[in-house]
Amino acid sequence: MFDYDKYLRLNKLPLIWCAGCGDGIVLKSMLRAIDRIGLSKDEICMVSGIGCSSRLTGYVDFNTLHTTHGRAIAFATGVKMVKPEMTVIVVTGDGDATAIGGNHYIHAARRNIDITVILFNNNIYGMTGGQLSPTTPFGFKASTAPFGSVENTFNISGLAEAAGASFVGRGTVYDAIKLDRMIEKAIRKKGFSVVEVMTPCPTAFGRRNRLGSGADMIKQLKEDSVSIEKASSMTAEELNGKVVTGIFVDKELPEYTANYQKLIEQLQGR
Repeated sequence: MFDYDKYLRLNKLPLIWCAGCGDGIVLKSMLRAIDRIGLSKDEICMVSGIGCSSRLTGYVDFNTLHTTHGRAIAFATGVKMVKPEMTVIVVTGDGDATAIGGNHYIHAARRNIDITVILFNNNIYGMTGGQLSPTTPFGFKASTAPFGSVENTFNISGLAEAAGASFVGRGTVYDAIKLDRMIEKAIRKKGFSVVEVMTPCPTAFGRRNRLGSGADMIKQLKEDSVSIEKASSMTAEELNGKVVTGIFVDKELPEYTANYQKLIEQLQGR
């Protein structure tokens, strides 16, 4: 059995997440990935903003920052600039990162700063009232869209890829073993890395849209998921409503803090 306790602040338990929420599955995947890499707790700084996913930093025994809404990547950038030797991991949600935090997300990817973002996508603002998020699917209900959303959704992974990230992947809480490996690769990658994790919110999203229990929603994730390899041979019509999973970007690019250090050394040598 994996010893999760060594990475947790046991005095902060039990978790606040609702029954059927997938956030605990992502937490365990992250801890297994960190353990495989062999990072000590002092080598990690984990940063979060506001939301269900962002409560995760309160449960882990690392250097942690629980920051303001939408500003997790901004705080993480500051940490990485001052302590470039640290492994900086951001835990955030679809609303926190791509609505109020959208510009920080885009420009951190553009700079390709060495931060790993684990982005929990549950299609809703879960903690703050069930409002529409940038990833709420068209036609689905939220507290601010009682008759169904009429907005198109963000492709979170595609956004990071277009902005210049070194590593971009998408996984689901159903396939936790693959998620472990994806998170491990993202943390090891030098540069801006994003792992978008599709996870159910049975309380704020599922109940309002009559999607069943958390278990039902995880099963639906299994049914809807298509690997990137399989998706390449499917038509747009066949991919409608599907969740494409896998690694979309994995390439070597110049990293921001390394470039900044070179500039410092160049100026000091003048």
